Amino acid sequence: MSVLSLIIKREYSARVRNKSFLIMTFLSPLIIVGMVMLITYLTQLNSDTKRTIAIVDDSGLFAASFSNTDQTTYLNLSDQGFDTAKELAEKDEYYGLIHIPKDRKTLVDQVKFYGKETPSFGLVEAIEKKIEKRLTNQNLIERGVDLDVLETSKINIDLSIENYSGEKSSKMSNWIKAAFGGAAGYLLMMFIIIYGNMVMRSVIEEKTNRIIEVIISSVKPFQLMMGKILGTTLAGVTQFAIWVILGIIMLTVAQAVFGIEPSSTTAMSSEAQAIASDPDKITEVVEEVMKLPLLQLVIGFLIYFVGGYFLYSSIYAAIGAAVDNETDTQQFMLPIIMPLMLAIYVGFFAVIDNPHGTVATVFSIIPLTSPIVMLMRIPFEVPMWQLALSVFLLIGSFVFTVWFGSKIYRVGILMYGKKPTYKELFKWLRY
Repeated sequence: MSVLSLIIKREYSARVRNKSFLIMTFLSPLIIVGMVMLITYLTQLNSDTKRTIAIVDDSGLFAASFSNTDQTTYLNLSDQGFDTAKELAEKDEYYGLIHIPKDRKTLVDQVKFYGKETPSFGLVEAIEKKIEKRLTNQNLIERGVDLDVLETSKINIDLSIENYSGEKSSKMSNWIKAAFGGAAGYLLMMFIIIYGNMVMRSVIEEKTNRIIEVIISSVKPFQLMMGKILGTTLAGVTQFAIWVILGIIMLTVAQAVFGIEPSSTTAMSSEAQAIASDPDKITEVVEEVMKLPLLQLVIGFLIYFVGGYFLYSSIYAAIGAAVDNETDTQQFMLPIIMPLMLAIYVGFFAVIDNPHGTVATVFSIIPLTSPIVMLMRIPFEVPMWQLALSVFLLIGSFVFTVWFGSKIYRVGILMYGKKPTYKELFKWLRY
């Protein structure tokens, strides 16, 4: 058996047999499911909250526009006057009081909401919309506009999207592609941060225990560094696979036992709830998913997931070799975190807005950002030459980074008692 395979096997065994690894492997899904259940419970508790809002409409035009809902009851106290209504609302602890002045000319900036607490953004927006609509209609009527004619004259356009070869797609297609790409990019970033730190801690631990002094006598730094990265990666993939399986099982059990429905959480928007309750919409979503380049997505995900993780893990390993404890790593973390944050920013803003634009294209080729940005671009059908160039640069950068990191690694693993600086690291590279 080769030296590299022995190191990989040793690293994998050391990771998966660690007590904290085993505990977190089985405890993390329980924590996640518990958080989902807690969020669902709090959401249902919040949706069951009833509130009463008093209305004093001195103009007499807007009170009828406020209709009761499941959560909100509106009380028209206009006949009692503002002062009396305010005292009553405060005494009976109403959620709030809306005061609409009589003069319509100053009404735009004179409508006030009184309450013990600041109202929610959604409630404020709903109140503004009701008053705006009623006031606009009143102005149109006074100018001789027939509202029925105006309403029947409105036309809604449903733009049909089709490429030059005749293949059709819906407006929902872009949202599905963005969701696929965003989920893949965010997942990779979390994987890099979690398991990259695991590689770094492994190096620091062996360096602190002086085990590395024995190992390095018979193993090249490049082999040792590569073995640590590959062994920790396999352990991470094992843990991640267990998390996914246990998470699916426990979420299924939770839905069956506690009656938790995904549509009841705040994470799902009203549009998503409408889709989930409409069979035609579900069919449309499935059709759009099947139109995605699924094979390219799977292959691209594996390549960029592995390549991106290896690239950053080699940097983490080099940092671990350069320091004596985790506290000293903070000064070197910025070069790792900044490209990841930049990639996420570019992915969620530039790629979703214009997946084939200059910004998205450039950052999907630069190795430090390409694993995340290109993963977000792949659902939008990236040209093959861009994919090939991006993969080539990513693999080349990984090999170079491992070689580059191993030069720091071979000196740093035997250095003790001194905090390294960027100037010191540069000297090590020249040894």
